[in-house]
Amino acid sequence: MDFKSSDTVPGPRVEDHLPHTTQAAVKIVIVGGFGVGKTTMVGSVSEIKPLTTEETMTQAGVGVDDNYGSDSKTATTVAMDFGRIGITEQLVLYLFGTPGQERFWFLWNGLFEGALGAVVLIDTRRLEVSFDVMGRLEERGVPFVVAVNSFPDAPRYPVPELRAALDLAEWVPIIECDVRRRASSRDVLMTLMHFLHTLATRRAPV
Repeated sequence: MDFKSSDTVPGPRVEDHLPHTTQAAVKIVIVGGFGVGKTTMVGSVSEIKPLTTEETMTQAGVGVDDNYGSDSKTATTVAMDFGRIGITEQLVLYLFGTPGQERFWFLWNGLFEGALGAVVLIDTRRLEVSFDVMGRLEERGVPFVVAVNSFPDAPRYPVPELRAALDLAEWVPIIECDVRRRASSRDVLMTLMHFLHTLATRRAPV
C-alpha cells in the first residue's frame, strides 16, 4: 500500500552546509553559572540555526537552583546548546554551551571531551558561581578565557580586581562583552583563539 503525506521532512539549508574551503574544525565549550548568557551567546554568534535544549522552568527548581538575577528567565538549558561559526575561510568553530544549573553538571564531562578551549562567562553579581566552573576546566587541562557579560545592574570592577577575586593567573585573558551582540561575542571567540595560538607557540619545540 502506498502511503502519502503532505508533511515532508525539510532538508538542510544551504547556509547550514560547511563551506567547501573548510580545512579544520575546532570544538569550543562555553561554560558558566546559571543565567550568565551562554545560550544567548551561542544564538547571537552562530552562523547556523542553533540547536538548543531549553525546557520551561517549573516550581520543582525552587530552592534547588540558584536563580539570582534571573527572575525573568522562564527556560533553562538541560543538555547543551550547539552552534557554528567560521573564523576564517579554513577554520570553523563548533560551539557547545553547557547547562548552568549545578544538578546538570554531570553532563559537562562529555561536553569537555575533545574541546580545544573554553569561554567562561561570568556575572559580576555572582562571581562565586565561577569558581567550580574554572576548577573543572583546570582539572581537565582545558585552557580558557574569562568573558564578563555586561548586565545593566551588575557592578563593574577593574580587571586587576577581577583577576584577584577569581584567583586567575596573569596570562589568562579577561574581556568584557555583551553576548546579545554578535560582534561582541565574536570578539570573545577571537580572544580565545589568539590565546590558544599563544599557548601552542610557547609549547612548540625550538
